Amino acid sequence: MTDRNLPPYFADSLPGRAGWPIGLAHRGADVQRENTMGAVREAVEQGFGYIEIDVRTSADGKVVVFHDEQLDRITTGTGRLSHYTWDELSTETVLGPQPRHEQVSEPLVLFEHLLETFPNTRFNVDLKDRASAAPMAEILRRHRAWDRVLIAAFRDSHRRLFFDHIQAEDHTVASSAGSESVAQLLLAHRLGRFTQTVRRLRQRLPLHALQVPVRQGWIRVVTKRFVDACHRAGIAVHVWVVNEQEEMERLLAMGVDGLVTDNGADIAEVLAARGQWPQRL
Repeated sequence: MTDRNLPPYFADSLPGRAGWPIGLAHRGADVQRENTMGAVREAVEQGFGYIEIDVRTSADGKVVVFHDEQLDRITTGTGRLSHYTWDELSTETVLGPQPRHEQVSEPLVLFEHLLETFPNTRFNVDLKDRASAAPMAEILRRHRAWDRVLIAAFRDSHRRLFFDHIQAEDHTVASSAGSESVAQLLLAHRLGRFTQTVRRLRQRLPLHALQVPVRQGWIRVVTKRFVDACHRAGIAVHVWVVNEQEEMERLLAMGVDGLVTDNGADIAEVLAARGQWPQRL
């Protein structure tokens, strides 16, 4: 979708100017080193211009790039991330899922450090907790990085807290719908009330993208009709998590605007065949 009314996060990137669909590296597109500096660096070197990450907040208010509420699954630490200060968390390392003896350890990383280290990279940021909303707004303000971040969250209430901290003079920040809004839009599409529902939702919060799975249980979410309806409303459609080439090609043929993937090699091959890779500056 080429829509110059979309925020700079979309429109001012290499893919945005060229009208390409985007590849988003899911947590850095490395399941063994998810949400780490090393994973992001390798994804950028591979050609990604957009990285999908998750953030949570430490006990002292630092925005940490991490998915789980608990540290136990993939790190040397235990317990809730939010119970530790950044000084304490910085001593822990990401070891990846089992078998751990095969993993190369990586330290946890602050979102601000990613923003500074990769100045030409755009980040799709999933706010995993309420506490991250205010410090995230402050980080973007301090770095004047409004055009480099899309704010996402499973809960629309997390997004609302973030936008409560955005001042009128700040640049437009891209944002995708939470699960409640997605559910409303899917129902509205079935009932023929999609446009009205988009208008109502936009009165509450920005709505520039939907980030959805191909299916949710028995419901097929991503259809050509649904993608077309989103495009008519000026909404980009990003599909997660797509790791098979055949599925990538099928969705791109349908007109989706982005694919969130763990499989960097295959998405690079698929998009390169279309003349749409690499996507970084």
